[in-house]
Amino acid sequence: MSDNEAIGMIAGNGIYPAIFARAARAAGVGRLVAATFHDETDPGIEDLVDSVSWMRVGQLSKMIKFFTREGIRRAVMVGQIAPKNLFDLRPDMRTLVLLGRLKERNAESIFSGIADELAKDGIELIAATTYLEHLLPGPGHVCGPGPDKRLEGEAAFGFGIAKETSRLDVGQTVVVRRGTVLAVEAFEGTNEAIRRGGALGHGKAVVVKVSKPDQDLRFDVPCIGPETIRVAAEAGVKAVVVESGSTLLLDKEQIEALANELKVTVYAH
Repeated sequence: MSDNEAIGMIAGNGIYPAIFARAARAAGVGRLVAATFHDETDPGIEDLVDSVSWMRVGQLSKMIKFFTREGIRRAVMVGQIAPKNLFDLRPDMRTLVLLGRLKERNAESIFSGIADELAKDGIELIAATTYLEHLLPGPGHVCGPGPDKRLEGEAAFGFGIAKETSRLDVGQTVVVRRGTVLAVEAFEGTNEAIRRGGALGHGKAVVVKVSKPDQDLRFDVPCIGPETIRVAAEAGVKAVVVESGSTLLLDKEQIEALANELKVTVYAH
């Protein structure tokens, strides 16, 4: 991909779209356009891209027509769509046809179907880690207080559980303490799972977040951000463990500052 080639962003919620836009600009991408979603995307993205089209979740035809009109041949999914919106779609006809073909209607199958529809119109969905490789930590201590002697064992235990729950498409995050599972992420999302588990951990809980087996890097890449650290600290969690080489640290400098300030260890397993 040439550095000055236009990129289309399918921009969900959170800080991910802005982080990607800035990284793409730094890498030399000359033109960015964004498909954005009402009640999801931060309107501030308009200041970081060259063209925006606002739409509802489920308006696949509108998105593809927008990208085609803008001459987009490569697109990237950045930022989540709230699970409730995936189950409260007001789909256009193209989306209805897509959904009708799916045997399962989970986030992965829906996003994979969207990628297939984009490809039909000559638009390639590229890895969501593009231009962000520097935000994927290697193994070991990342930031915050140094890990205690128990953490590696807690990380290994939680890692095995989280890999299995993610394989079953339940969730990619678990909260553990001394070989006991306190909480498993499901439909409620990562932050609520952290709050539930942290309340049961009495200051000793460890959060473990992993990628799915055979994770499709075009969408649903595991991420943590400053809010993850804040929620963990409020819940009394002592450490957040991520999968090395597979988890994006969004706003890395702020994560490091908060981890040090709030005494939350961040560790990559």
